[in-house]
Amino acid sequence: MGLTEAVILLLSVYLGIYIRLDVVSLTTPDNAPLIVRALVFSVVLIFSMIAVGLYQARLREGILGFLLRMIASFFLGIIGLSAVFYIIPSLFLGRGTIAIAMLSAFIGIALFRQIIYWKEPSIFKRRVLVLGAGEKAKAITELRRKSDQFGFAIIGFAHLRGEKDAVEQDKIIYLDRPLKEFALHNDIDEIVLAVNDRRKSLPIHDLLECKMSGIDILDMLSFFERETSKIRLDQLHPSWLVFSDGFAQNPFRLGSKRLFDIICSLCLLAISWPFMLLTVIAIWMEDSWKSSILYRQVRVGEFGRPFQVLKFRSMREDAEKNGVAQWAKKNDSRVTLVGGLIRKTRIDELPQIFNVLRGDMSFVGPRPERPQFVVQLCEKIPYYEERHRVKPGITGWAQLLYPYGSSEKDAMEKLQYDLYYVKNHSLFLDFLIMLQTAEVILFGKGAR
Repeated sequence: MGLTEAVILLLSVYLGIYIRLDVVSLTTPDNAPLIVRALVFSVVLIFSMIAVGLYQARLREGILGFLLRMIASFFLGIIGLSAVFYIIPSLFLGRGTIAIAMLSAFIGIALFRQIIYWKEPSIFKRRVLVLGAGEKAKAITELRRKSDQFGFAIIGFAHLRGEKDAVEQDKIIYLDRPLKEFALHNDIDEIVLAVNDRRKSLPIHDLLECKMSGIDILDMLSFFERETSKIRLDQLHPSWLVFSDGFAQNPFRLGSKRLFDIICSLCLLAISWPFMLLTVIAIWMEDSWKSSILYRQVRVGEFGRPFQVLKFRSMREDAEKNGVAQWAKKNDSRVTLVGGLIRKTRIDELPQIFNVLRGDMSFVGPRPERPQFVVQLCEKIPYYEERHRVKPGITGWAQLLYPYGSSEKDAMEKLQYDLYYVKNHSLFLDFLIMLQTAEVILFGKGAR
């Protein structure tokens, strides 16, 4: 796939030259030969695609995820090519040629991958053998959505002695040979441990043989994390949090995230200030010029520190006149006419830009909650306080993948996505979340 897409990138440069100049020129007086420049273009774009994970065997996103990664890789590619052209001017292709080459390469690679997945949809799926057929293994069979099963194919559930089977009989495999031999014979890429009691029935020697033969061994929680993009609370135990990868809090990550927040906030402010001004005028027109424009509310931030979040007022000023915190409801009668519009378009969240610039919030992170709700949820939901290990955000992983939460059950579901973000947060993930937030703004997904 990589070689084929490198050729597509190479040919796209020639197509750009042909469309731009009406002739394919192999060399020019002042520049390097065209083949050299085309090769540089191809190599930079291939490395950008590698950097965003487009050649991972475990890539599980559907067409939307693929397109978002492609956009990210081409964005990185433009930055990389700009650096190369600045250092070695003789490699420059011309802005028009690059634009045409980028567009044709994007279309060509997208079509190529679509043809592959259409012809052989399982070609890049990991072949998974589940070790165990009991109650824990049964949870894997509950992954019924096509998107949840995009990156893997279950070959079967291996029965273990002393364990009561709970999986459908036609899916159970009774091993008649050593585990390593069976795995190699059936081209197994990965073994997922779904054993009810590891102390009694885990075949350590057989698993070691498989591991040393190049077969990945994965516990159930890590498997669910990868395939569903959340951390399952019903499978979570403290030792997994202690020994698993992730939860990076090094100075480079914190510094780069802060720089990312400032740049994104200033860019958003430059784009959105006319909408913010119109919102101010609309609120005054609906109520009066004496009415409050901003709504200030105490929320819980990083490490449990309280701060005042800023939002455009979307409810009546007496929405909580009794002083008791309330969950927002569907078709909430407290929401004003202007408030309903700015909530649907997420314009009410724009003043939080100043929270980000002040350092109270990040651009991407878990949604900040009110102290009253946090106290209740920490008492009833295990690990809820762990979501405060990072700064809260204007947008976030849970906001994208789960509807607006208005109950303790919703809070538990969203926590699973928040924990995934806290564990795996990176600049690339932040960038992907921002791209997908456009869908929320355009279609009003999750707004209430």
